[in-house]
Amino acid sequence: MSIVKKQNRRTFTIRPSGRSTDFISPSFGHGCLYNCSYCYMKRNKPYGLSVAKNTEAILTSINNHVTFDDTIKPNQTHSEYITYDISCNEDFALHAKYHEWEKIFTFFKDHPKAMGSFATKYVNNQLLNFNPEEKIRIRYSLMPQNKADIHEPCTTKIIDRIKSIDKFIEAGYDVHVNFSPIIVYKNWLSDYSRLFDLMNKHIQHKKNVLAECIFLTHNFKRHKLNLKYNPLTEIDIWVPHMQEEKESEYGGTNVRYKRNFKYTYIKEFKHLHNSKIPWNKIRYIF
Repeated sequence: MSIVKKQNRRTFTIRPSGRSTDFISPSFGHGCLYNCSYCYMKRNKPYGLSVAKNTEAILTSINNHVTFDDTIKPNQTHSEYITYDISCNEDFALHAKYHEWEKIFTFFKDHPKAMGSFATKYVNNQLLNFNPEEKIRIRYSLMPQNKADIHEPCTTKIIDRIKSIDKFIEAGYDVHVNFSPIIVYKNWLSDYSRLFDLMNKHIQHKKNVLAECIFLTHNFKRHKLNLKYNPLTEIDIWVPHMQEEKESEYGGTNVRYKRNFKYTYIKEFKHLHNSKIPWNKIRYIF
């Protein structure tokens, strides 16, 4: 049985985001061929990937939406364009070969109002052959490598993600970084200090690279899966004495760092970040 299935997308709901992007597009794909310990999507789809066959219908729904949207610009997602996350439920760069990715990128490149965006943990050099003229934003997820080895198995090494940033900017992409999830553990700030040193050393187009910062949110359903298949991961991310419950807006009970703890963690992270890489403007942090 194939782990990748193609099927027609039947619903075309476009949801507001307001953080990474203005909106979240209908899914071009649902599922992931990675198996990151904290992945919220895999709580509901632990295995396999479904890919939409009706790409054109999804693009039409985005076009219809953006045509009548009255989002006020500039805002923190972009100074001019209305931004759509095209990869909320998958890693688009990893799965690009299963998609009509050039058609999708061309749609955004040519559109007068819309811009596409996705987060990824994979450096896909095939995408360098396309120049989207800064109408596609890649958001590289970054965390200290010693924790990526545990929580993001088989993903592109952190140093290679960092080194690819200039290449993709020069190829015509808008590139940001996505510190997500930020996991708090012993010596976490020392590890992030070294990560910021790598960014300072290897990123030349510094003024172009902005950041999103998202502290860990975990989930009981995913916790049980990890205990079954990779219990080592839970040492870092299931820490009840540091966490409190939060009802997800999409259903289910999540856990996040306790409010008073998180206030301190955010303050410490921002202080370190701004002292080491002040050029990397933080778009938002929570």
